[in-house]
Amino acid sequence: METILLTHGAGSNRNAPMLVALAKAFGEAGIEVVRYDLPFRQQRPHGPPRPGDAARDQEGLKAEMLKIREKKGGRVWMGGQSYGGRQASMVATESPNLADGLLLLSYPLHAPGKPTQLRTAHLPKIQVPVLFVHGSRDPFGSFEEMRKAIALIPSRTRLIEVDGVGHDLGKDRAGLAQRIVKEFEAFRNS
Repeated sequence: METILLTHGAGSNRNAPMLVALAKAFGEAGIEVVRYDLPFRQQRPHGPPRPGDAARDQEGLKAEMLKIREKKGGRVWMGGQSYGGRQASMVATESPNLADGLLLLSYPLHAPGKPTQLRTAHLPKIQVPVLFVHGSRDPFGSFEEMRKAIALIPSRTRLIEVDGVGHDLGKDRAGLAQRIVKEFEAFRNS
């Protein structure tokens, strides 16, 4: 059995349409997706995380991953969209044996309009395979910026480039989810 723990962006929750579409598509491929509300969202139903929330969100991700590993066994991947994916990538550097790989959707490489304030310091410490999904109109990083950042990661990586969509990865969620599942299966087996 294989499981993927996915979490949401700063303005969303576990029921984000992209996460729901991915859970369905992966489920049809025999891979279970656990959609997880980060602790900041468990505490407040609306609004973005506060500056002090990241550490607690990372602890929550660790605890949820340990629960999944104990219950399900098998390979377990971790990831999420935007803020959630970033937190997962940071957890992977602190606990390198926790996840078998990362699935990062719309990684927030930098804040919109602030391309010199990169969120890459931890990337060289990632030791597991990482599959990125990124839109061509994402204000948090261009494809070129993403490729440069991904090159910092010493483990195996792949970037799925999605043309014509922004940070939300567009409206064809079911179609993109199917594409991600195919790419994921090829990537994890390569």
